[in-house]
Amino acid sequence: MDITDSMVSFRRHLKRKNFSRYTVRDYMSTLKTFALWLDVPPEEVDHGKMVRFIDWLLDKNLSPKTINCYLESIRSFYRFLQEEGVEVGSPVKTGDALRLSKPLPRFLKDEQVELFFGKITSKRDRAMFYLMLRCGLRVEEVAHLKLEALDLRRGRILVAAGKGAKGRMVYISPDAHRALTDYLSHRAGSKEKALFLVEKGTCKGKPLSVRGIQKRMEHYAKKSGVQACCHQLRHTMATQLLNADADITVVQDLLGHNRIGTTQRYCRVSNPKVQRDYQKAIEVVMKRTSPGESVSS
Repeated sequence: MDITDSMVSFRRHLKRKNFSRYTVRDYMSTLKTFALWLDVPPEEVDHGKMVRFIDWLLDKNLSPKTINCYLESIRSFYRFLQEEGVEVGSPVKTGDALRLSKPLPRFLKDEQVELFFGKITSKRDRAMFYLMLRCGLRVEEVAHLKLEALDLRRGRILVAAGKGAKGRMVYISPDAHRALTDYLSHRAGSKEKALFLVEKGTCKGKPLSVRGIQKRMEHYAKKSGVQACCHQLRHTMATQLLNADADITVVQDLLGHNRIGTTQRYCRVSNPKVQRDYQKAIEVVMKRTSPGESVSS
């Protein structure tokens, strides 16, 4: 079996399955590394060789998360070969994936949010970051947002292609609405469908890229002295909503989480809500029983 031809077919398979171009790129990049490492045809790769490949990746100091991405790509490739009628077993076995640490989501405190936004002078940048902070949009979703997705009259945005190519409806807060309105009045005149555009240089008027947005975040983080990234604004929204007693399933829908367990991680950092719920519940408990208080001297 020629692995190069098989990889070309696999790429077409991923595109037919409507995987995002970023997913296709990542799958093919990891598979290319695997193919270059191999010294035997893919049908001769056994689990022992797979273990040696994992050790090789570990020696390159790759993170467990990155290594698991390699394993998922390889597993999917062999599954594709099987579906194509090739008699081959997958060398990736259950239990090969590396254990991952699960750090709690990092969010910004209220004073940090104020410091960060206090340094933003650009109408475009203020609107972009408000969409992350108030609407919970991912940086990729902000970069790919189209003008037609905005419904300012009803105060909502249709995120047509979120993570996993799944759409959802999010709602616009009054301050985010003002920021968008200010930016759109400044943006007027462009026929570009993308909402956020490059404002300077040779690419002026073109859609702003994910990396372009991340660079603006890095600029304001340095300027304000607040250690922040785009995803932290989304984390901040989730934590603030839970602290304000929003239902967890509502937060799940707004963030576009497939599993409630993903959203529940924010509950572990939502300390004010935990404290309020504890105080409320313990009052009920204490009314029923107060050990030791009824004992006479």
